Amino acid sequence: MKFSESLKKNIEFKNVYNNGKSLADKNIVMYVLKNNLNKNRIGISVSKKVGNSVVRHHMTRIFREIYRINEENFEVGFDIVIICRNKALYTKFKNLVESYINLAKLHGIYKQ
Repeated sequence: MKFSESLKKNIEFKNVYNNGKSLADKNIVMYVLKNNLNKNRIGISVSKKVGNSVVRHHMTRIFREIYRINEENFEVGFDIVIICRNKALYTKFKNLVESYINLAKLHGIYKQ
């Protein structure tokens, strides 16, 4: 069962940045904003400082996969923006999953 879609427009990202709550660790920054919909909307931002387009797209796919694997454990009705930090490029997948879930728990949007 799919509970999410992507944030695509710049105005949607800016809305989450300006009105949402942010928490960070060494690998990622997570912004969360309630959207009053029956689904989550996920946006992933990877700066050019992280790497070339191949590397940035790879990191985007990794963070989408982390969300997809854990999707049923997330509360519904939020816009979530993930900003990938440079250090995430050299971090193992398992540790990225832990960072993602830990920040989601701190935001109160993870059910376990």
